[in-house]
Amino acid sequence: MLAVHVGGVAALLPQFRSWQGVAVLAVLYWMTVIGVTLGLHRLVAHRSFKAPRWLERLLVIMGSLSAQGGPIEWVGLHRHHHKYSDQPNDHHDAVRGLWWSHSEWMLHKIPAINHLERFAGDLFADPLYRWLDHWFLLLQLPVAALLYGIGEATGAPGGGLGLLLWGIPLRLMVVYHVTWLVNSATHAFGYRNFKTPDLSFNCWWVALVTFGEGWHNNHHAFPQSARHGLRWFEVDITWQHIRLLRALGWAKQVRMASYTLNNG
Repeated sequence: MLAVHVGGVAALLPQFRSWQGVAVLAVLYWMTVIGVTLGLHRLVAHRSFKAPRWLERLLVIMGSLSAQGGPIEWVGLHRHHHKYSDQPNDHHDAVRGLWWSHSEWMLHKIPAINHLERFAGDLFADPLYRWLDHWFLLLQLPVAALLYGIGEATGAPGGGLGLLLWGIPLRLMVVYHVTWLVNSATHAFGYRNFKTPDLSFNCWWVALVTFGEGWHNNHHAFPQSARHGLRWFEVDITWQHIRLLRALGWAKQVRMASYTLNNG
């Protein structure tokens, strides 16, 4: 994690700045965040809809590019969080403070790791998911090789190293903090549509950078809903992706919240 932050800051040095770097960051940011929000979160963790096996696996691989652990660990810890949200055994319990829920919890032993089979037992049968749980970091290698080759071939400022820094450490640094904001900021700032037994809030600015995950109070009220933004102004980019997949026939049995608020 320290290396990611050092590399991310280095990417912003003048010799590595380029429009090619910005484009690489934007495309890989979309791939990674959609992989997390649409793949790991709504599709796999909550089974908000059904998708073809090939699509689920593709989305899970995209989500694993976030380097936040493999799919079994990610899904298991997330399901554990929902069961014990903001209680003492919640690994990123927001009651312990903003810094703890944002990232400090990862610097300590996580007891929930010992219960992954209980919370994500349905994923252990898939050999790809088991492999990714051990070797997810290897996914960065072909991406790094591709970026380096493109940078060298196109003569981008900073060459291959410049694009590599923008596409790997800078992307991971941004995605880390954007994802962690759902654990911290949306348990501290915003408004509540529903009286849930936790500290979840709807936070518009987190929703923008996380493609809709910031409507966290809505999500905690209806965890299985494929749609998180329930008011007309609650923009949910991930939901728009699900709508597109449904139109293409690739998302079926889409689960929705049983209640909406002046949706229009």
